[in-house]
Amino acid sequence: MIIDAHTHIWPDRIAEKALTANRLPGLTAVGDGKAGTLAAQMAGGEVGHSVALGVAGQARHVDATNEFIASLDRESFTPFGTVHVDLSVEENLASLRRHGIHGVKVHPLFQGYGLRHPRLWELFEAFGSDIPVITHVGAGGGGEVNALSNPKMLREIVTTFPDLRLVACHFGGYHMLAEAEEELRGLPIVLETSWPPSVANVDPDTVRRFITRHGTERVVFGSDWPMTDPAAEIAAIRRLGLGDEAEEAVLGGNLARVFGLDVG
Repeated sequence: MIIDAHTHIWPDRIAEKALTANRLPGLTAVGDGKAGTLAAQMAGGEVGHSVALGVAGQARHVDATNEFIASLDRESFTPFGTVHVDLSVEENLASLRRHGIHGVKVHPLFQGYGLRHPRLWELFEAFGSDIPVITHVGAGGGGEVNALSNPKMLREIVTTFPDLRLVACHFGGYHMLAEAEEELRGLPIVLETSWPPSVANVDPDTVRRFITRHGTERVVFGSDWPMTDPAAEIAAIRRLGLGDEAEEAVLGGNLARVFGLDVG
């Protein structure tokens, strides 16, 4: 089964507004950010299961975001909720527990705090190996925002919290691929493939070399829907010629193993 590690979904009533507010400069969405739309695309395509990511830009929206993302059909979606550094560790954990959420998305660009924030590290400590984390890493906005996450910070987190089940989006550094390749070499970290508007826009030899050197067993497919078309991103991964076994692992097997997903 193909599993998409990276999709964003909002309640229908606010999806259009949220998508506009959360769109990176220079990118145009290809989807509407609604669960029904993505579920229909999945039913008619190759993706059998998607990880749905909730992101709250403000602490006051954390619980409502977690409530919504937890309400999605678990047959189609695995919900990853949100936390915020303006809440205590216990308040964040209580919201996740209340809604039965077992994974977290961190997005420095939209949440306004960096990967070095002390409260975030307190949360990582509390998560241990029980609560996996998917995080944006790299550029995407203005200069100050871009400084909130980079591959060097990722290295610090991985070495400080070796038990944390961490997946880094955009190969560990959106628009920072060379830095990611240098900083993350040899680290036991799982990297995700999304690169809006498409990973096909990156030189395929560079992508193939990056994946092979990092280890195909530590790379997972993600589309970043609704900013990209999952079918086009799957096709781009297949064109890399990784080999059948490695391709199958990247497109689903690795993520199922890392997150312990019981999907079939």
